[in-house]
Amino acid sequence: MSTHTLFFDRVASPVGEILLVGDDQDSLLALDFHDHEDRMRRLLRRYHGPVTLRTGGAPVAVTRALAAFFAGDLDALATVAVRTTGTDFQRRVWAALRDIPAGTTATYGQLAAAIGRPGASRAVGLANGANPVAIVLPCHRVIGADGSLTGYGGGLERKCWLLAHERGWTSERRASA
Repeated sequence: MSTHTLFFDRVASPVGEILLVGDDQDSLLALDFHDHEDRMRRLLRRYHGPVTLRTGGAPVAVTRALAAFFAGDLDALATVAVRTTGTDFQRRVWAALRDIPAGTTATYGQLAAAIGRPGASRAVGLANGANPVAIVLPCHRVIGADGSLTGYGGGLERKCWLLAHERGWTSERRASA
């Protein structure tokens, strides 16, 4: 297997420094948090084989979309090109994450039903936990069947912040409509 070169960049955010990995086609392959860099690198190796990370070079479109999201444009991340590998099941789960509207949540069971696999909520949870592109593929919007905020690769504090951020902006939109 040959090694290919990807860009690796760091950007500041309200939830801590974010790590971005992308390719020469301006696709985002990974987004994780600075304190989870080992996890990100492990997932990169698992999904993309040997890679060399070139520092800098995050596409302006990605960094602008992230800045817009954190400034309240909750739809800004919808245009970010993402390239994931993994199993067909994982990719279906990750694609379905983008269908959960900002400011709302879905349970693992609801997500399993949405991809045509009712009863596969545990497998959905595993796929959700292996999501290589946090925030853009909004796995933070998935909760337990009882409404509890279950695990999040970036930590529950970040999950709470992201959900509150989205709910605050969606509430503001409803109030001004």
